[in-house]
Amino acid sequence: MTQILIVGATSAMARGCAFAWAAQRQRLLLAGRDRDELERLAADLRVRYHTTVAVTDIDLDDPSPRDAWLEALETEHGHVDGLLLAAGWMPDGDAMRRGEPALRVLQRNLTGPVALLNAFADRCEQRKHGFIVGIASVAGDRGRQSNYVYGAAKGGLAIYLAGLRNRLAAVGVPVLTVKPGFVDTRMTFGLPGLFLVADPFRVGEVIVKAQAAGRNEIYVPGFWRLILLIIRNVPEFIFKRLKL
Repeated sequence: MTQILIVGATSAMARGCAFAWAAQRQRLLLAGRDRDELERLAADLRVRYHTTVAVTDIDLDDPSPRDAWLEALETEHGHVDGLLLAAGWMPDGDAMRRGEPALRVLQRNLTGPVALLNAFADRCEQRKHGFIVGIASVAGDRGRQSNYVYGAAKGGLAIYLAGLRNRLAAVGVPVLTVKPGFVDTRMTFGLPGLFLVADPFRVGEVIVKAQAAGRNEIYVPGFWRLILLIIRNVPEFIFKRLKL
């Protein structure tokens, strides 16, 4: 059985993926900062699907290299075959324009994830085995005044994942970039102007199927690909006057 490490496992989309993989009897390692919530999720998955689920702590606000962390994790729990990077954080737009929250957005959505992905990619390259799934965002496709710091972090992550995909293709290790639109999560709850909000468990099923099919990049739900194609092609002299 494959063992999959899910980082940011208590997020809604990560839960959707965890349920989909657990239904396939995959072994799961749930990682995050809220140990109590991780334990509750793990217990639920064990009861529902009779599969092996373990939990571990990680804080992506710490940018240190993750080689030793992964080594200790595999010593305790065995070989990790795949990694889902689902952690993220988006405060309100006003907060993101200030110094400390802006830096924390970049840390939690880009530099922290990159430190972990660098270490895991090295192991995949050495073994010529594994897979990576990274949750970016449609917000990273074009900067908008409402969330451009978050968009910059997620856009940077998408570019990083594209480069990683290029690098690891030579050893047969697939890298999937996921760009969700509006999904019903704690991050989006109560935000104004949301439309076509997707069920996170359905999104999780789509992500798991896309990974199994060897896809490179997906928008979820799929209609966001067309929406972002239009947004990316609005001329800048018009776009900069829009309230988005």
